[in-house]
Amino acid sequence: MSIKNKIIVIGGGLAGCEAAWQIANMGLQVDLYEMRPKVKTDAHQTAHLAELVCSNSFRSDDMNNNAVGLLHAEMRQLKSLIMMSADKHKIPAGGALAVDREEFSKSVHDNIVSHPLINLINQEYTDLPDNSVKAIVATGPLTSIKLTENIIKSTNNKNLAFFDAIAPIIYKDSIDMNIAWYQSRYDKIGTSGDKAAYINCPLNKDQYIDFVNKLNNANYTEFKEWEKNTPYFESCLPIEVLSNRGLNTLRFGPMKPIGLNNKHTNVKPYAVVQLRQDNVSATLYNIVGFQTKMKYQDQIEIFRSIPALENARFARLGGLHRNTFINSPLILDKQLRFKKQSHIRFAGQITGVEGYVESAAMGLLAGRFLVYEELNKKNIQIPRSTALGSLIEHVTTIRDKNLFQPMNINYGLIPKISIKNYKNKKEKKELNRKKIAIKAINEIKLWSKEFSTNLY
Repeated sequence: MSIKNKIIVIGGGLAGCEAAWQIANMGLQVDLYEMRPKVKTDAHQTAHLAELVCSNSFRSDDMNNNAVGLLHAEMRQLKSLIMMSADKHKIPAGGALAVDREEFSKSVHDNIVSHPLINLINQEYTDLPDNSVKAIVATGPLTSIKLTENIIKSTNNKNLAFFDAIAPIIYKDSIDMNIAWYQSRYDKIGTSGDKAAYINCPLNKDQYIDFVNKLNNANYTEFKEWEKNTPYFESCLPIEVLSNRGLNTLRFGPMKPIGLNNKHTNVKPYAVVQLRQDNVSATLYNIVGFQTKMKYQDQIEIFRSIPALENARFARLGGLHRNTFINSPLILDKQLRFKKQSHIRFAGQITGVEGYVESAAMGLLAGRFLVYEELNKKNIQIPRSTALGSLIEHVTTIRDKNLFQPMNINYGLIPKISIKNYKNKKEKKELNRKKIAIKAINEIKLWSKEFSTNLY
């Protein structure tokens, strides 16, 4: 097979690594550019590719009841590097797929650098490439300032942004297990057979009210003038933003006590702080849903006011970073090509999807679309009835020219299947989702078989 053009992928995050992997595994050589560690970001801490800067969770792995679980299954069918590495380094997390973040990133990194058709170049790419190359821009939410400016200039469209926050990580041996206990919500058995994947720290009513008051009176990171009109991503709000929405907002959010019972006292807690395992050796736990922009000293003092965390030692404190994304419906076609310069594709979180898996999914599709185009294959669009196809539809369909917001995969994006003569709404909903999953997986298998290309 002759290669018409040199292929480059810009960005070594989940989307960029997935795109490069898909391209190389189908027999084409690719240069993968990653500016780290030469150029640092506000959120990354290592030199590894595909570093997880926020949570270590890929969310639910249940393909029959959760849209992201279906997305996991579809990507596994398409030999996703990200899913392969996640499955290899998963750790107990109830029904969710969570990973040892360091081992996961190292696994992706090692697979990329050892692939004979991938050339890793640690260098900042500051402009969009010219038409002498086929390129995928997968620079993610932390795209460098120079490249961001050039993307804005090239697209003639004001770049959009939102704030994302990071939750703290605590050393397990500093948690008081005389107060806390292990339990998954509703005692749900996880994907690894684990029956108690979370550590739960209970609060009574007075302790909860005191905690909320402390949050509302804490010191926070101040925004720069140009950042003040930047919104938060609604699915990853800082806890202090939630607490300001009302006294009980946290009790119906990350601190909800539903499905949990204190193993020490048999008394149902008024509120609960949950911690999820963060590494395979179970020495580190992150505080679930506790992303924050509080200043470090306030974080230490306020989080140590939580019963069971009085002596907590922090491996990492919470933080805040600005995410960048483009108005994809105006800019991209159904194959993620830049309409004005079709030799360029965009992939990952910069396209307006939210979440690790969704970002990697866009990289997977961009990589495959590029290869199929090089092979002159026709009608390569992925079926709309799949989670992957629904994400493409989300990022490429114009609904409001001035309003486009990042979104996780959800059943609202996937076409429903008609089910007649079913009166029980709950059972009808469950059956509908199972039918959606069965149809989607069958469609992915057919699509993969029709465009199968494994030249490597």
